Amino acid sequence: MATRQTAHTRAKDTDRNNTCQVLDSALADGQLSMEEHRTRVGLATTAATLGDLQSLVDDLQNDNAPVQMPHLQKPSRVRAAGAGAGPGWGLRVATAAVLVVLGIAIGWGLYGNTSSPLSFQTDPGAKSDGIDGKVLTPPRQLQSLGGLNGLFEQMRQRFGDTVGYSLVVYPEYAVVARADPNDERRTLRYTYRGGFDDPSTSATGEDDVLVDLAAFDVVKAVELLRGAPQTTGMNPADVKRENTYLTVDPAREPVTPGELTLRANVSSEFGNGSITFGANGEIKGIDYADD
Repeated sequence: MATRQTAHTRAKDTDRNNTCQVLDSALADGQLSMEEHRTRVGLATTAATLGDLQSLVDDLQNDNAPVQMPHLQKPSRVRAAGAGAGPGWGLRVATAAVLVVLGIAIGWGLYGNTSSPLSFQTDPGAKSDGIDGKVLTPPRQLQSLGGLNGLFEQMRQRFGDTVGYSLVVYPEYAVVARADPNDERRTLRYTYRGGFDDPSTSATGEDDVLVDLAAFDVVKAVELLRGAPQTTGMNPADVKRENTYLTVDPAREPVTPGELTLRANVSSEFGNGSITFGANGEIKGIDYADD
C-alpha cells in the first residue's frame, strides 16, 4: 500500500537530493542569488520532513527543473491543529529559522557591503562613495582664438612651457615636436586630442631650433587661416574643414632669435594654397591655388 505523503512525512536522502537539484536549477536560471542558493541548500540537507523541503522551493518556478517535487496532500484539521504533528516538530521549525538567520549573517559577513545583513546589496560598485564626477573641458575646436589659447594652456600644464621645434594645428587635433629632456639628440612628437598621448620619437636634425611656439598674434593668425581659401583663389565651398591647417615653425633665416614663420594651408580636389606670415601677421608670401 502506497505511503500517503503530506508535509509531515519524513524526508529521505533522495528527497533532499532532489530538492538540491531544484535549487541548482533555480540558481542557473537566475531565480536565486549565490547566497540564497547556499542558504537553502544548507537547510535542504538537514530537513526532516517533506514539508520542510517544499518550503524551500515554494516560491520558485520549477517546470524546467531536472526533477519535480512530490505533490503533498493537505493534512487533516486535527493534524493542522497540531495533533499528530509528531514529536519535535516545533523544534525543527525553530531550528530551520535559526539556520536561515545564521546563513544570512554568515553570507553578509563574507560578501556583504551594507550596514545590515538584511540588506541584500552585494555589488561593491553599488555602494555610495561620495565621489562626484569630474567634468573635463579641454579645447576641441582648435582653429579659433579660444581653441589656440586653450591648446597653449594645455601645453603649459603638461610640459611647463610652450617651447618646441614645430607645431601643426588641425581643426580638432594638433601635433607638437619637442626636445627630449633626457637626450638632446631625440625629438619627441606628441599628438593632442583633449590631452597629449605618448610621444613618438625621431632623431633631432641639425636645423631644428627650439622656439616659443606660442609667441605670435593669435587673432591675426586665425583671421588669415579663415580667409585663406579666398586669399589663395579657391572656392570656400570646395575646401573641406579637415583640409585646413596651421603650421608654426622657427624662421629659416631669423632676423631676431626665436623668430617664427607661420603658414595657413588649404587644399581641395582642385588645388592647394597657402599664406606664409610672421608672428605679427606680416605677410611673407602667398601660394595661389592656380599657380
